[in-house]
Amino acid sequence: ATGKPLNPKEISENLFDHMKAKFNMLPGFLADHTEAETIDAGTADNPLSPSIIDPEVLWSCTSCRACENACPVDIEYVDKIVDMRRHLVLTQGSFPEEVQATFKNMENQSNPWGISADDRYNWCADLGVKTLAEHPEAEYLYFVGCAGSFDDRNKKIARAFVKILQKADIDFAILGKEECCTGDAARRIGNEYLFQMLAQQNVEIMNNYKVKKVLTACPHCFNTIKNEYPDFGGQYEVLHHTELADQLIQAGKIKPTKARDESITYHDSCYLGRYNEVYEAPRNILNAIPEVNIVEMALTKEQGRCCGAGGGRMWMEEDTGTRVNHQRMDDALETGSSTVASNCPFCVTMLSDAANDKEVSDKVKTQDVIEILADAIE
Repeated sequence: ATGKPLNPKEISENLFDHMKAKFNMLPGFLADHTEAETIDAGTADNPLSPSIIDPEVLWSCTSCRACENACPVDIEYVDKIVDMRRHLVLTQGSFPEEVQATFKNMENQSNPWGISADDRYNWCADLGVKTLAEHPEAEYLYFVGCAGSFDDRNKKIARAFVKILQKADIDFAILGKEECCTGDAARRIGNEYLFQMLAQQNVEIMNNYKVKKVLTACPHCFNTIKNEYPDFGGQYEVLHHTELADQLIQAGKIKPTKARDESITYHDSCYLGRYNEVYEAPRNILNAIPEVNIVEMALTKEQGRCCGAGGGRMWMEEDTGTRVNHQRMDDALETGSSTVASNCPFCVTMLSDAANDKEVSDKVKTQDVIEILADAIE
């Protein structure tokens, strides 16, 4: 849709043709193929990528799973793409040049920005937030994530969430300097070694504190801790911040009373939506705010369009075709809404960048749902 070389159907067709040629699966098939093609396809000297699948096809994927949702026979593409990326990264040492710094920063400082791990607590130093080292019996661990800890725009979201937690008298603590990146981006890009190193470190720290319940503001952290950390011994009850906030509103522990008379369109992040089927909680929050009018985009929920940051694309350049975040901002602008709401630090960043690029940031705000809720609480 944005002029990228990725075509999931072609990936399946190319892999299928390769499989038939290499393993002689169908009688008579080799009549149309030379013996050399059969022997050479996919060998160590002639791997699947670049021989069968162009690397640019693999690097174009945002891992959003829109193709899997659209496929009438439920073919899974993303896992295959990530596996081929792993071979490129770990065996061939081949990956986009700009990702080298991301890997190095995650390895040395446990975050993609390369900011000192000692600064992880600075965003909330004036909020009275305790660490698990200070309050090990806390009911919830708020896993802040790298964006909430280091990115200036997303620190505001983390602070808004703390306001809500404290308003509802939720017993929580953070890891502070002990927190590491979950490793989501490393795994999607293909650096499985780095992902497992970070995952094992986080799980060890969380298990030492006997963590049972985890809160996250980032769908990527949410998905990784909830669905992938169990493979490393991390068994936790994980809630996204919109899920908890929705529960608090329903229970009457917080009540948005300040009216917001405007139209808001909501963007579903892929890792909260298609990956974990959380669609209603963020909408319930917006509907609870007086006078808010939700205007849905044409592509929403299961059919929602990616912001362009998933699959590690947040850390790569986008030089081919139309920028995905620009396309998604066009979807939002068509609704005539004055605010684009999301639930993901990557989505907020990408949509904010698109608004700036299109010079509409003075007309359209980009906010996290939790920021909107926090503003509505007196």
